[in-house]
Amino acid sequence: MKREFIITEDGSVTIHLPEMQESYHSKFGAIQEANHVFIHNGLNLIQGQPISVLEIGFGTGLNAFITYCEGVKSGQIIDYTGVEAYPVTIDEITHLNYPLLLETPNGQQAFEAMHNAEWETKTPVSNIFSLTKRKQFFQDINDVNRYNLIYFDAFGYQFQPDLWSVDIFKRMYAALKNDGILVTYACRTIIKKAMIEAGFSVEKIPGPPGKREMLRAFKS
Repeated sequence: MKREFIITEDGSVTIHLPEMQESYHSKFGAIQEANHVFIHNGLNLIQGQPISVLEIGFGTGLNAFITYCEGVKSGQIIDYTGVEAYPVTIDEITHLNYPLLLETPNGQQAFEAMHNAEWETKTPVSNIFSLTKRKQFFQDINDVNRYNLIYFDAFGYQFQPDLWSVDIFKRMYAALKNDGILVTYACRTIIKKAMIEAGFSVEKIPGPPGKREMLRAFKS
């Protein structure tokens, strides 16, 4: 499938799929969206302890990188797992400007290390951030009681509704530890109902720029 690079409204680059009319990140600002959805409404809720994060849709690596940057600021130890069935290429990564815009010590080096890391192998990106990339379909995830936080960043429901099913969210529920949190940019009623059927307590909260609401779910 053809991929194009577009500049979003906050100056950050994302990948656009013209055949689907879908982008990896919000056209209103890739970095703004990642910050709002996954950092402010996810990572920042779990502070003062080591954290294990699962990302559903590793994609461009933006969410992993912005999480790394937050860890540099806070000193939080982060064990990060990113699942992706169709990885972007190393050549495509050279078009992404996240280290330039998210100024952090050794940022470019860390971003490159993430994308050069071997798949299925835990890679220490720094002394407090480790990354495991798994080339895997979401429906094959079978982790149990492993993560504190899930970033659910699959393509939109209108394009891949099977990725937002009760079965997928049951897998997410099983993967989380008790009191774990799942955050996503999405807010369709059918998605909320699927989360609830899977066992989650779900709330609607204000969304990122360009989107009125998003969902946050809890495992109790």
